[in-house]
Amino acid sequence: MQLRYPLAPLTLSALFAGPAAAAGLGVNIEIPRLSVSEYHRPYVAAWIERPDNTVATTLAVWYDVRTRANNPEGEGTKWLKDLRQWWRRTGRELSVPIDGVTGATKPAGRHALAFTEGTKPLGQLAPGSYRLVVEAAREVGGREVVTVPFQWPPAKAEQAGAAGKEELGEIKLDLKP
Repeated sequence: MQLRYPLAPLTLSALFAGPAAAAGLGVNIEIPRLSVSEYHRPYVAAWIERPDNTVATTLAVWYDVRTRANNPEGEGTKWLKDLRQWWRRTGRELSVPIDGVTGATKPAGRHALAFTEGTKPLGQLAPGSYRLVVEAAREVGGREVVTVPFQWPPAKAEQAGAAGKEELGEIKLDLKP
């Protein structure tokens, strides 16, 4: 007796076929090591904005996340407004903490972030021109903003970057179609 499974190849191919690859965006942020007498880790915000300077999405915000009980001077959210550009464009409208976006300040070094289209916080960007914007502000220090223009969705794998002068080092953007 011969068994026939006419749908088996179709069923197996559906079972083992992966989802269509979604576009991706990688961000590398360098926080330089500074030789200063009083060093504080910088607050950092990274977001994507449209050509008209409206915010498409906030990717990351690093700040002092300690609670009032652990920080007698108050909560770190008090100083988020020092990230002036991010604060004026979207920060004051948000309620922090934001799951998957906000986190503690980072030490000097390189920090990598990865985002996939269709997942938070990147979500679905409409095709077009955008800018990755990274802003840093440090207590007893300065403030700096670095922008990296890019096209979405990327037609091919691309890299772009820019460098800060004091509060930020190299900012790299890796785009994956």
